[in-house]
Amino acid sequence: MKEDILNFIKYQLTEHCGRSIGIILGFVVAVLVLLIGFLPTLFIVICMGIGCYIGNVIDNDNAEQLENLIYKIQRFLPPYSRR
Repeated sequence: MKEDILNFIKYQLTEHCGRSIGIILGFVVAVLVLLIGFLPTLFIVICMGIGCYIGNVIDNDNAEQLENLIYKIQRFLPPYSRR
């Protein structure tokens, strides 16, 4: 029984990867909305998206895009925090 369930999960993740990840993420977001509310969940999702974007820029080793990103971040910081 346990092996059948594990085989089913492996099959779903290999054959329908996007759909499976979408279902899991949808479930997690729904639980977060129920537990902590809509706005905190929205804030978490936005922060995750920004983190994913920054991680993607760093992973791709795109120096020009990274410099542009740092410049945009520094525009929002107060002048005394810039070095």
